[in-house]
Amino acid sequence: MSGKPSGRPKGEQHHIGLLNGFAAYGMWGLVPLFWPLLKPAGAAEILAHRMVWSLAFVVVALLVVRRWAWIGELLRQPRKLGLVAIAAGFITVNWGVYIWAVNSGHVVEASLGYFINPLVTIAIGVLLLKERLRPVQWAAVGVGLAAVIVLTVGYGQPPWISLCLAFSFATYGLVKKKVNLGGIESLAAETAIQFLPALGYLLWLGAHGDATFAQEGVGHAALLASTGIVTALPLVCFGAAAIRVPLSTLGLLQYLAPVFQFLLGILYFHESMPPARWAGFALVWLALVLLTTDAWRTARKGKAAAAAAAVTVLRDPHPVDPVEA
Repeated sequence: MSGKPSGRPKGEQHHIGLLNGFAAYGMWGLVPLFWPLLKPAGAAEILAHRMVWSLAFVVVALLVVRRWAWIGELLRQPRKLGLVAIAAGFITVNWGVYIWAVNSGHVVEASLGYFINPLVTIAIGVLLLKERLRPVQWAAVGVGLAAVIVLTVGYGQPPWISLCLAFSFATYGLVKKKVNLGGIESLAAETAIQFLPALGYLLWLGAHGDATFAQEGVGHAALLASTGIVTALPLVCFGAAAIRVPLSTLGLLQYLAPVFQFLLGILYFHESMPPARWAGFALVWLALVLLTTDAWRTARKGKAAAAAAAVTVLRDPHPVDPVEA
C-alpha cells in the first residue's frame, strides 16, 4: 500500500519506489488494451461500472490498512468536501472521454492529451495562481501552443479530445492539491460521490434492457467488475512510489504512460499519422524536452545551494551577528 516506508535502507527504498513508479505508469500506458475488451458495452456503461467497482475495491483496501479517521475529518469540512466533489466531476469527464476515445479509434490523440498535460498545468499556474515562469518555461508553453495550432490545421479542427483530457486532468490535479488527501483516500472520497449516480444509471440501463453486464456472459461481467482494480491498482503503486523517489524522478516517469499509448496507437491499433500530426507531436516533444531540462537544471542548482549552505553551517555553526559584535 501507499503507507510510510518501512525501516529499510534508503537505497532499497529508492529501488522499491522506482519499481512501483514503473508499474503505475506502465499500467496507465497499457490500459488502452483493456477498454476494447469491454465491448459491446458503451463508454457510458463502462464509465459507470468503473465508478461503482472502484469504490468497492478501495473500501476493501481501506479495510486492510484500517484507515478510516480521515472520513470524519472530511465530513466536518464542507469546503474540502465541495472540492472533492469538484475533483470527482473533472475526473469523471477525463475517464469518460478517455474510454470513448480509445474505443472509438483515437488512441494517438488521447496520448497527446497526456503529453501536453504538463504544459496545460503550467498555463493554469500562470493564469489562476499568478505563478511566474522562467524563460525556458515560457518557451516551452509557446512551442506547445504552436503544436496545437499545427495540429488544428492538420485535423481541420482543434484536437478537442487531447485538449479535453489535458485540461480536465490538469484541473483535477489542481483541485486535488487543495484537498490534500492520500491516493487511496482521495479515490475513495471521489468514487463515493460518483457511486449513486453511476449505480442509478446502471439500474436504468438494466430496466430498459440496454445493460450488457448480465447479458454477455460471466466473462464480460467479470471484465466490467475488474475496472475497479484497473483504476485503483496503479494509484496504489503511484502512492508507494511518490513517498520513496524524488519528485523530479516521478516527473520523468510520467512520460512513460503517453509514450506507451502513442506506440500502441501506431503499432497495435494502426492509427494513421499524416505529416501534420507528426509535426505537431514533434513540437510537443520539443516543449517537453525544454521543460524537463529546465526542471533538471533547477533541481541541480537547488541541491548545490543546499549543500553549500550545509557546509557553511558545519564550518561555522554559531556565526556572530555583525550587529551584536
